[in-house]
Amino acid sequence: MNDFFKKPALITILVFTLGAFAYVFSKYALLAFTPMNKITATITQSERGSIVDRNGKPLAVQTNFYHVGVTPHLVKNPEKFANDIADSLGMKSQEILAILNQADKASFVYLKKKVDQTVYTELKKITDENNYMFVTFDRIPGRVYPENALASQLIGYMGEEGKGLAGIEYSMQDFLQPVNTEGDKKAQPEKNIYLTIDANLQYKLEEIARETMNTTQAESMMLLASDVSSGEILSYISLPSVNLNEYNYANIEQTIDRPAMTAYEPGSVFKIFTVASMYDAGLIKASDSFLCDGVFEHRIRGGETIRIKCLEHHGWLTPREALKYSCNDALAQIASRTTDENFMQMVRRLGFGQRTGIELPGETSGSVKDVNSRLWSARSKPTIAMGQEISVSALQMIQAASSLANKGVPVKPAVVKRITNKDGTIYYEHKPFNLEPVFKESTADYLLSCMETTATSGTGSRARLHDISIGVKTGTAQMADKNGGYSTTDFLSNCMAIFPIEEPQIILYIVVVKAKGETYAGRIVAPVIAKAADVIIDHLGMSRGDAASLEHNGKITISSSKPLIIKNEVPDFTGMSMRELLPLFNRSDIEIKINGSGWVKSQSPEAGTPITENMLIELNLE
Repeated sequence: MNDFFKKPALITILVFTLGAFAYVFSKYALLAFTPMNKITATITQSERGSIVDRNGKPLAVQTNFYHVGVTPHLVKNPEKFANDIADSLGMKSQEILAILNQADKASFVYLKKKVDQTVYTELKKITDENNYMFVTFDRIPGRVYPENALASQLIGYMGEEGKGLAGIEYSMQDFLQPVNTEGDKKAQPEKNIYLTIDANLQYKLEEIARETMNTTQAESMMLLASDVSSGEILSYISLPSVNLNEYNYANIEQTIDRPAMTAYEPGSVFKIFTVASMYDAGLIKASDSFLCDGVFEHRIRGGETIRIKCLEHHGWLTPREALKYSCNDALAQIASRTTDENFMQMVRRLGFGQRTGIELPGETSGSVKDVNSRLWSARSKPTIAMGQEISVSALQMIQAASSLANKGVPVKPAVVKRITNKDGTIYYEHKPFNLEPVFKESTADYLLSCMETTATSGTGSRARLHDISIGVKTGTAQMADKNGGYSTTDFLSNCMAIFPIEEPQIILYIVVVKAKGETYAGRIVAPVIAKAADVIIDHLGMSRGDAASLEHNGKITISSSKPLIIKNEVPDFTGMSMRELLPLFNRSDIEIKINGSGWVKSQSPEAGTPITENMLIELNLE
């Protein structure tokens, strides 16, 4: 050993080893005594913006839910624990014990997911008092819909993962909760969406719609009311609907956004567009007459005769009278004055066969036949002229009708009025979007006059208003059956209304699907038009013909409300409106629950109570 390792070599190795050890030790000591840098997230998760009506009434607001979890092997007395929390969780103690027993070897298990703030507060108190350290609460972002089923398909729904799944919640996802890419040091702030609907008007019209569903025993129903000049939808109804707070329990029929997604044959309402197009092209005149003998017959080159029946033998009719009595024979004769190609070009100019581009997902384009298609036949043109062999959406019908109400210029429909930043500043404001003119102003005036005649003495007489002018057109369409033909029992009844005729302000369109018993639109839908129009007129304060008038200097004083500021104590909310309460929903440290509508009458906790984290503040409005 001594002969193999020489003394100088051993000294060299020892020095090198000691030096290496000293270097490693010094580095370790340096790391051990150096303060740890605080790790910060590069991306901050933003809250989700609110959805409100045109006046600021909350329709969808941010809230917190909690997943209640437990570590099973740490539960020393399962029976006592289950009894303590069962009532708060809305469960039976046996259910909780079964979960604990099944998960005995698991390191963690959820007892219940997505409990609300009230349940969380109660459970937290129980677990703290009993020192149940094995219970955890995972806070997750959620959504509360204060108006439950109101305009449910329009508003849509947010899923458990924080993404919009339908309606505005889906289509406005990037505004409600912006996506922040990796590398962004600061999250983009969420924005609030103001819809065009008036929630109070929506509520009144939904009551009428539900009453109609009950009396007609219909399968479904649509009701749209829009502002003529702006295209803004004031009421957007699709029934049946769903309570958005219980969306997971809804069936498919309750979730369908019918005005945007459903395509159907409109029947005789479409006749107003046929007459308008032919009149505008100079192919018919107001003084022209067409003989209705109960059936339209047309012999084609192959020798076959096309026959389209009419419900009556109307005799000689002008275009106005053809609309008044909804005469199939006369409409087929009117359409025969142009070629197939020209007629379908007129139809497409009105927007049929293409989406309106409204701010909603899943919009249908409907179906408009091509004259060169194998589906086109000698019957197609006269049949389309009276609203069959073509499928449309309710939104397309509203847009096409706006061309008659707006002096020949169609207006694109809209359901988003504005988008605001968190501080209330306006990010986007809706402005009317006029499409290319499709009719001359004189054509629009003539058709409105014809629709008024239909309301005063024609098939739409039950929609007549006695103190304000209104124009209507009704339609009852046979629905397609499973064999590719038309059903003898299933009908779609609809009615289009525009009022007042002199200066149109509102377009009102109602569709009732598969009513039981009476199906004729003039009898079941026209009266609903009158009732809904009355509500709209009163709600908007439109002038009535027999209303009393008074003089006013035109100056009014509106008291400005003080900004809502919450510091360390709960303020007195008494007398505040729903709109004034909106800033509360931008706070993540407190939970707000609103009952009713109008102005705050009472609150819990009372004013002056110290603010605590995740405090629940309940406000009762009347």
